Amino acid sequence: MRAAAVCTAAGSLVLTALAAAPADSTSGGPGATAELRGTAVAAARARAAGIDFGTCADEQDMPSTMECGTVSVPLDYAHPDGKQIRLTVSRVRAVHKDPHNSKRRVPRQGVLVHNPGGPGANGMYFPLIGLLPKWKRIAAAYDLVGYAPRGVGRSAPLSCEDPKGFFKAPSPSPTQPDESYKPDEPYKKERIAEAKAYADGCAQRAGKALRHYNSLNNARDLDVLRAALGEEKLTFMGASYGTYFGALYATLFPSHVRRMVFDSAVNPDPAQIWYRNNLDQSAAFEDRWADFREWMARHDDVYGLGRTAEQVRTSYERARAQLAAEPADGAVGPEQLQGAFLMAGYYDDHWPSTAEALSAYLKGDPKPLVELAAPYQDGAAEAENSNAVYTAVECNDAPWPTDFRVWDRDNTRLARVAPFVTWSNAWMNLPCAYWPAPRQQPLDVRTGPGELPPTLILAAERDAATPYGGALELHRRLAGSVLVTERDSGTHGIAGGPNRCVNAYLEAYLLEGRLPVRRAACAPHPEPQPERPDDPSQREALRDTLKGKADRLPGK
Repeated sequence: MRAAAVCTAAGSLVLTALAAAPADSTSGGPGATAELRGTAVAAARARAAGIDFGTCADEQDMPSTMECGTVSVPLDYAHPDGKQIRLTVSRVRAVHKDPHNSKRRVPRQGVLVHNPGGPGANGMYFPLIGLLPKWKRIAAAYDLVGYAPRGVGRSAPLSCEDPKGFFKAPSPSPTQPDESYKPDEPYKKERIAEAKAYADGCAQRAGKALRHYNSLNNARDLDVLRAALGEEKLTFMGASYGTYFGALYATLFPSHVRRMVFDSAVNPDPAQIWYRNNLDQSAAFEDRWADFREWMARHDDVYGLGRTAEQVRTSYERARAQLAAEPADGAVGPEQLQGAFLMAGYYDDHWPSTAEALSAYLKGDPKPLVELAAPYQDGAAEAENSNAVYTAVECNDAPWPTDFRVWDRDNTRLARVAPFVTWSNAWMNLPCAYWPAPRQQPLDVRTGPGELPPTLILAAERDAATPYGGALELHRRLAGSVLVTERDSGTHGIAGGPNRCVNAYLEAYLLEGRLPVRRAACAPHPEPQPERPDDPSQREALRDTLKGKADRLPGK
């Protein structure tokens, strides 16, 4: 398939020698024993204290069925009696009612903890998913638990700059979907200066605590949360980035695992964390952008953007040029346009609203595009916090190239075959080249036969945010894992989505512990139907969904 071809081409381009960086203490290096011992101390303390669940904060606008509380974890697990930070936790208790038979009482199976990804995504709203029909059977059997990881929301929040200046709009696109595009030297120097300033801002605001925002500590926090919830063994579902520190947890604490679901898996190979994973992601988004253009071309009778993928690209380029000359409503420039189309690369249920917005704009009506793409200023503080945690975790987790010439070479080569998001992804991660905190050496995720209970990996074959190769690699590394693939589909995060086959495997595993022998495949879910101009209710529903997505862009 084309996705495999592009990823293979990208792989040949990104074999670079990462610059050496000092390794922090990890589970495989100096201090590992101290940190594991510190985790045991913190978990025992949390088990004794429990979580005092009560009414959720008013500003979180939670319903009465939701309970909230906090759990204390060490900032530094090598010193478990040192500074403590509090993680916020949310819960909806198991309802015990069979959605198909109201007279049948469903026995409780324990707690299902969820992480939505990021890094930097807030999982506090996860328990509300039990209100949706597709989740009612699971909600009947499990207490649904979400939480804000360290640094996120109220959990020792991390910040790298003043949120008031976080959204800069309108703004020019940092890249163009044009193979000839290459940023000029003055622009590169400008972005390098911004990256250095951002890294310095993180250090100034967080101080010595900055180094402790990392994936290994997220895995350790998860074990403390397990103990605080009174669970001997953990049932966990991680999506996107949540699969990575979930895999770290499985490696560090295999005897503490009951069941684990990895939904849209990050490639856990230590050599991929995180520089090469981001390059692979940029390559995969090029394929997904092509998928979307082909879909719009098939529905030219609705959108009028072109009968071929290349004609649709031309329409997009025309809009980008017009927005560069005159931003829509003074808020939507080329970068905001790209952000909206990048979101469509994550979720195909956004294809109709995004195509309609582009079509309307080119026909003289900018309102749908403004509603879709303009920054949500009231969410600036949350977005800045999420961006800070994303950056800190990825920069702390592993060595990165410290010479911009490496970045310039790799991204220049990749942009020749994958121009759509390559440079914007590079600029977003560039602070890691100048990161002031010590870097870790990534843990080698791996379990042997019998060390870990069977686990479930869910993956869409054309997922761009976490390319399919990551699911294959995780499957190889976790003995006894089962991989369920949604064929020829690219939606990011497929658990509880529109694919009944995928959901059947998920329910069978979580509710009965049943899994296929080794691998299974599901046919793709139906592609979205075009939005007709006379269907405003569908348009508004899709835009509401867009506003509520937790994943940042480009994210993991």
